[in-house]
Amino acid sequence: MAELISREGNKVEFRVSVPASEVNRAYDQVWSGLARDVRVPGFRPGKAPRKVIEGRVGKGYVEQEVRDRLLQANYSKAAQELKLSLVDANIDPQEVVSGQAFEFTVKGETYPEVKLADWSSLNLSAESPEITDDVMERTLGDLQERNATFEEAERAIEASDQVTVEEQGEDGGTYPIYLDVAEEHVREALLGKSKGDTVEITVPAHQHGDHEHPEHAVTVVIKDVKVKKTQALDDEFAKSLNFDNLERLRTDLKAELERRAAQEGETARREEFVSHLTENMEADIPAALLDRRRDAMLEEIKDDLGRQGVKWGEYESFMQEQGKLDEFMADLSKNAESRVKRDLALEKLAEDLKVQVSDAEFNQTMNALAQANGMNPQELSKNLGPDGINTYYASLMREKGLQQAMAQLSKPEQEEAAPAEAAPEATQETKAEEAQPEAEQPQTEQVEGEQTEGEGENKTE
Repeated sequence: MAELISREGNKVEFRVSVPASEVNRAYDQVWSGLARDVRVPGFRPGKAPRKVIEGRVGKGYVEQEVRDRLLQANYSKAAQELKLSLVDANIDPQEVVSGQAFEFTVKGETYPEVKLADWSSLNLSAESPEITDDVMERTLGDLQERNATFEEAERAIEASDQVTVEEQGEDGGTYPIYLDVAEEHVREALLGKSKGDTVEITVPAHQHGDHEHPEHAVTVVIKDVKVKKTQALDDEFAKSLNFDNLERLRTDLKAELERRAAQEGETARREEFVSHLTENMEADIPAALLDRRRDAMLEEIKDDLGRQGVKWGEYESFMQEQGKLDEFMADLSKNAESRVKRDLALEKLAEDLKVQVSDAEFNQTMNALAQANGMNPQELSKNLGPDGINTYYASLMREKGLQQAMAQLSKPEQEEAAPAEAAPEATQETKAEEAQPEAEQPQTEQVEGEQTEGEGENKTE
């Protein structure tokens, strides 16, 4: 049970009381896990007495595990019960004792008060890309290119050839070069040459990572020249891609491109709507909130660099030498502010729309997240910690509120279209169309990898 003690501005304090029955269950779960995992000489697994196990792991360890389990289970639940969206929190737990209720108090800061501008009549202008005949032909051309083959060519090298070269020197090796995507200095050196020729390629000065390479020459011997052969755009080509014929390939490809275009349009409309919310909202955002988000983003960058074998200190020194560190930190602060504003706006939106995430819905998404990360729900909860669980819950609220708002904005368009669809009189042409049997649905899953014109990446935190 959660009880609000005080709330002044965005500072809040509340108390949580966990009944003794739940404390006892937590003790039983911890002891059960220890009995299963701790090996005690002279006892079969799961048969060692608690006193013996406690002697091996320590009484303090058991109490800490029970306390952590109870905090993980009840902190986020209490915040939800009191309808608090906490930015930061300091948890002060009492001593945990088997057979007794467990209490802890929380002092924290909530998100600032946010006021959104009226969006109910907003007319979103973003549209889905049009799948024109030109887009179709270019996509089919891309399919031909990706499924092209290469055949031996006994002639001088041309612009679209595949050239196999052997680089001379100790660090050399044999590798193919595709002229149609090669760099300009490579193309210029190889065009017009033939199999067996020795060619010197001048590589201009360039920066690679934190190393600057001066202009230098690479000597290669041309081992092989192959010409690209693309298949004709016909039924045989379609069959090679597991389609019945070219007409079916065109039909399914267009359906897939239109699906992706619709998805891209919906993403653009979502971003347009969120931009409207953030640009027109009123909120006094604390500097500490921006600093925390910036610091969290910086830690993510450090982790990413670490996984690539790069130490942050070395990367920071390199940027300092290049005079780019201040620009990097300014961009980081700007991105942090943008993300904070986005979260605040969407959380206020969810609050205004009275969005609810049920326990069953939350648990279902937590289970799916745990499964995707190869964990069980208990392991995920422990890894996330109380703050992480609360953050995840808030992200679900934001997404659900955004979906609900987008559905509400699309209703006027649907209602506008309804009278035309419900017209009592139909033309002869319409009646003839209605008499036709339903067309077979295209198998869009067979087409993968094509992009609609203008399709791009969408980023989150």
